[in-house]
Amino acid sequence: MSGNSNRKLFDNLVSRTKIYLVIIFILLVILSCLKKYMIIPSIIFYIAILAYTYFANNKRRSEISEQLQDLTLNVDSAAKSSLINAPFPLLILETDGNIIWKSSKFITEFANIDINNYISDLIIDIKAEIEKDKDQKKKSIIKNLEIGKKQYKIQAEFAKTKRSERKKVAEYMLILYFIDETEKYELQKENENKKTCVGIIMVDNYEEVMQRVDTEQKAQLMAKVESTIYDWVNETNGILVKEDRDTYVYIFEQRYLEQLKENKFAILDSIKDIVRKDKIQLTLSIAISNEGNTDKEVYKSASSAMDVILGRGGDQAVIREDGKYQFFGGKVEEVEKRTKVKARIVAHALEELISECEKVIIMGHINPDIDAMGSALGIYRIATSLRKETYIVNNESTSIKTFIENIEEEYKNVIINKDEALDKIDNETLLVIVDTHKKSYVEVPELLDKTNKIVVIDHHRRGTDFIDQSILTFQEVYASSASELVAELIQYTQNEIELPTIEAEALYAGIMMDTKNFTFKTGVRTFEAAAYLRRCGIDIIKVKKWFQSDLETYNKISEIVRKAEVIHDTIAIATYETQEKDTSLICAKSADELLTIGNITASFVLGTMEDKICISGRSIGDINVQVILEKLGGGGHITLAGAQLENKTIEEAKKELIEKIEEYFSEKE
Repeated sequence: MSGNSNRKLFDNLVSRTKIYLVIIFILLVILSCLKKYMIIPSIIFYIAILAYTYFANNKRRSEISEQLQDLTLNVDSAAKSSLINAPFPLLILETDGNIIWKSSKFITEFANIDINNYISDLIIDIKAEIEKDKDQKKKSIIKNLEIGKKQYKIQAEFAKTKRSERKKVAEYMLILYFIDETEKYELQKENENKKTCVGIIMVDNYEEVMQRVDTEQKAQLMAKVESTIYDWVNETNGILVKEDRDTYVYIFEQRYLEQLKENKFAILDSIKDIVRKDKIQLTLSIAISNEGNTDKEVYKSASSAMDVILGRGGDQAVIREDGKYQFFGGKVEEVEKRTKVKARIVAHALEELISECEKVIIMGHINPDIDAMGSALGIYRIATSLRKETYIVNNESTSIKTFIENIEEEYKNVIINKDEALDKIDNETLLVIVDTHKKSYVEVPELLDKTNKIVVIDHHRRGTDFIDQSILTFQEVYASSASELVAELIQYTQNEIELPTIEAEALYAGIMMDTKNFTFKTGVRTFEAAAYLRRCGIDIIKVKKWFQSDLETYNKISEIVRKAEVIHDTIAIATYETQEKDTSLICAKSADELLTIGNITASFVLGTMEDKICISGRSIGDINVQVILEKLGGGGHITLAGAQLENKTIEEAKKELIEKIEEYFSEKE
C-alpha cells in the first residue's frame, strides 16, 4: 500500500490515543487540585505516559506498515490503488476485534446494518479455522454469510502480527473481502424451484367401487373424481396426464412442494366424500418424488414411492425427498380386496421357487409371536410337500413358550437357532420371511446377506426399512394376519397339501391373536381362511389354552391397568417398570385389556427391557396407532402397532410418546 494509506491507518490509532491522553490529563489536574503535594508526581507521571505513548505509536506504526507490506508483497502500485478503491466492501482488522481500516464501500454498504455482531461471529469462526490448520497450509479462508437480505462470500486473507510473536499468542491481522453473491444465490434458488417433481396418483379401490355403483352412475362418478383431482393439480400449476383408468401422472415445479406439505394433501379427504356406498369409500394413493438427474429417474423414484404407499394400505400420500419418506394421511382402515387371483399367482410362484432351490429356511420377526410361528409352519408344510430340506429359525421366545413346548418333540430337528441357520444357509437356499418386511426387525438380519433368493409374506403396512432385495413379495395389508395369507397360499398350491392338525391349529391361533378373537381387522376372507383350518380338525379349546395367562401375570396386567392415566379423554397410557423376559408380552396384553374399558379408544403401554423401552399400541380404529408409533421408529396397523426406543428412561419415552400423540391430533386439524 502507499504511504498515504499507511498514514490513514495510523491516524485512526492516533485519534484514539489523544482521547485517552486528554482523559488522563484531566484526572491528574483534579488530583493535583485536591492534593497540592501530588502536582510534581503528576507532572512526572504524565511526561512518562507521553514518552511511552510516543514510543508505542512509533512501534505500532512500524508494525502496521510491515504487516500490510507482508500481506501485499507481490502487489504493484496499480493493484494497491485498485484494492483501496475496490468496488466491493473491504475491512482490515485484527482477530481481537480491533478494526484498523474500512473501505468507503464498506461504510456505505453497511450504513443501515449493525455489522458488529456479524463481524464478531465471523472472527470467531475464522480464528477457529486458522487454529485447526496447524501446518499453516491455508493462505486464505472463504466463508458464506447472509447479512441483511443479501448473501456474501467473504474471503479472509490473514497473517500473524509481530505482537503475537512477542507475546507467544496467536494473533492475526485479517483483510476481509465482502463479495456480494445475492444474484447468484437467487439464480440457484430459481433453478432449484424449476426442478421437475413427478407424482403418481392412483385410485386405490377402483374395481370395488365400480362394481357397487350403478352403470349409469359410473361415468358421472369418475368425471367428478377427475374434476376434483384436476382442481387440486391446478393449485400448483401442474400438468395431469391420465396413464390408465385408475392412474394419473402429475408433473409440477418444485417451488410448490412446500405448499403441498403445508396443505397436508387435503384432496385425500375430498375424494372420500365423493362416494360412500355400502361402507365403501373411494380413496387415493399419491406418491411424489424430486430425486433423479433426469425426468425418467424422477418418475422411477415416484414409482418406487408408490410401491411403498400401496404396501401401507393406500389412502395416503408420500413425498420422497433427499432419500427420506414423508407420509401424509392413512387415517382409515384398509379396504379388503375381494379377488383371490393374486393369492393363486403367488402360491404357484412360491412353489416354483421352492422347487428350484436346495433347501428352505423360514424366519419371522424378533421375539416371534404365534402368528409368525403359525405362518412359518404353514410355509414349512408347503416346502416339505415338495420334498425340500426345510428349517424354521427361532431363538428363545417368551411369548410362545407354551406352544413351543407342545411341539418341541415333533419339530426338534426343524426349529434351529441363529448359529445353526448361519451354518446351513448358502446361495442356493430360499429364505422366506414371514410376518415382517423390515430388515431391522427380522430374527437374524445376517441371513439376508447370505442369499439372493428371498421371499416376503407379510400383512403389515410397509415402512421405509423394507426388504427391497426380495424376488417375491406377498404383502397384503388388508389381511388380518400372516397366518391368513399362508392359509390362502396352502389352498391354492398346485401340489395338494394335507395339513397336520398341529400346524392348522398354529395358523388358526395366529389369526385369533391378531384379530383379538375375530374382533379387529376381520374381513370375509379371514373367516374363509378360519373355516378352511376348522375343516382340518383343529381343537379350538386347545388353541384357547395357549392364550391363557397365569394368575401372577394377570395380577401384573391388572396393576398396569389400574395405574393407567387418560389423555385426550379417550387415550390410556400406562407403564410397566419391572424388567423381565415377558415384558413385551405383558405390555401387549395390558394394552388389549385397556381397550375393554368404556370410552377408551386407544391404549399405549410402555415397558422396561434390558437396553430399551418397548411400546405396545392398540386402537378400536378411531385413532391410528401405527401413524403415532411410526413417528417413534415403530410400525404396524391402524389398530395394532409397536415401537422400541433405545437409550431412554421410561419417563423420557412416555414424554416423547405424548408429544407424538399431540402431533397426531394437530395434523388432523
